[in-house]
Amino acid sequence: MLTVSQLAKRCNISRTSVLYYEREGLLQPTLRSANGYRWYGDSEIERLESIVAYRAYGLAVNSIATLLDQTDAPSQAQLLKDHFNQLEGAIQQLRQQQKAIVAMLKDPQLLEENMVTKDRWVDIMKAAGFSEAQMLSWHQKFEQMEPEEHQKFLESLGIEAQEIAQIRKL
Repeated sequence: MLTVSQLAKRCNISRTSVLYYEREGLLQPTLRSANGYRWYGDSEIERLESIVAYRAYGLAVNSIATLLDQTDAPSQAQLLKDHFNQLEGAIQQLRQQQKAIVAMLKDPQLLEENMVTKDRWVDIMKAAGFSEAQMLSWHQKFEQMEPEEHQKFLESLGIEAQEIAQIRKL
């Protein structure tokens, strides 16, 4: 039997992660002692090793719960295939972003301040294979991750304040 800290160390994760998995219902201790210590047995160790492996694959916690609680292999395989397809889509989107950057780097003058207009940026994105939906998604991610930089970027394209506000609301 292992304590939380011992279990975390054995699986190369933080103690906080073990407690998080417990709060999310993925892992429960075999028993709790009178002093409140959690104790984990062999089956919990194996379960946590599976959780850690699935997290390394990039699976969401709710997907892991589904995987751990299912015993039929076809459903598990389908869940993993679905995740694989999501990853493939994300990879394709990143490749398109790379193409857009390469297009800009081929013409270094485009990188100078206020040299790229909104229309030119849209042309670059389209030339890189972005659809309207993908361009919208790109702006949404930019806004989510770096809102101030997104604002500066839109301003650098010479876009009016009202249109910038509309783009950022998307």
